Amino acid sequence: MKLELIATCLFGLEKLLGEEIDALGLRRVETMDGRVSFEGELADVVRANLHLRCAEHVFICLGRFPAHSFDDLFEGVNALPWEDWIGKNDAFPVKGHSIKSKLFSVPDCQSIIKKAIVDRLSRQYGVKWFSEEGAKYQVEFFLFKDVAALMIDTSGIPLHKRGYRPASGPAPLRETLAAALALTARPREDVLFWDPMCGSGTIAIEAALILANKAPGLGRGFAAEAFGQIPQRLWSDARESAEGMIRNDSSYEVYASDIDEDILDVTYENALRAGVEDHMNIFAADVRKIQKQDRRGTVVCNPPYGERLMTPQEAEALYRDMGRAFSTLAPWQIYIITSHPQFERFYGKRADKIRKLYNGMIPCNLYQYFKNFPK
Repeated sequence: MKLELIATCLFGLEKLLGEEIDALGLRRVETMDGRVSFEGELADVVRANLHLRCAEHVFICLGRFPAHSFDDLFEGVNALPWEDWIGKNDAFPVKGHSIKSKLFSVPDCQSIIKKAIVDRLSRQYGVKWFSEEGAKYQVEFFLFKDVAALMIDTSGIPLHKRGYRPASGPAPLRETLAAALALTARPREDVLFWDPMCGSGTIAIEAALILANKAPGLGRGFAAEAFGQIPQRLWSDARESAEGMIRNDSSYEVYASDIDEDILDVTYENALRAGVEDHMNIFAADVRKIQKQDRRGTVVCNPPYGERLMTPQEAEALYRDMGRAFSTLAPWQIYIITSHPQFERFYGKRADKIRKLYNGMIPCNLYQYFKNFPK
């Protein structure tokens, strides 16, 4: 069964997500802000959910059509083969988004789409009322420039919820963004990866998962496991294959340190649940007194922005101290994400490259330093 699949992501992660899709051997069709569409089959629904580190959801796209009016929306939805997926006892709630479209009222669009699906299924099944007590097929619509895309969510709980982090620090970084930071830094077995402000350990753990080649979705379930159209053997086979790809003989090492000793207990528990604790060195240390190791290294960190943690003045003082401390790490590479608009000024050096990212709804920059930092 040939399908159009859509993987969504945080703004700024589209390139990395596209590269992940390529690595699965799948063909990309279209890339736009926050989503990448690609071709696949039922087995690829399973593989994408298990393996994509930067995706938030994986959707099956049932169709696209122009929708300049509510009549257009009703007729377009009504023409799609919902019965191929939704049984007469299944649940099919509707939610979605509308951007730059005439049909801007999301509640009205939800109502029209629900009515259109009910009408279609009523004709197919010969019933007028649906109990919606069976499997849940979350319907999601995306209206963009008056074109509607109708999708079914196969992930359920967002994919950034890997299952290893039930508790976190006061300003947690989403796992998908942490994975993107780690991927950008290109973790390698012979290079020490160090987050010196690790908090609950998300960046370090995602780096360890990458180095271990461990699929991020191995520790959780997915909505589509309840879909009758996807045989259970596809899930068991994909999990078995993913388990076989884990590098159990790797000698990589990841450092996770923080000045807050209490949060390090959470870091260790998260690493234990993720199955990477044996390769992580978790310890208390002040980033302002960081000590270079006698080896190649990469530092990736998410310091306070002066918003949820610290005042702006405290964050600026920390950036100055970081600049002085990190200057001793040359020729290590440094990656720092922050929303502070004048980070480089306080840090004391212009970045070699800057990437625009979003931490939740907070616009940030990832400052990347590849060249030697002069003392």
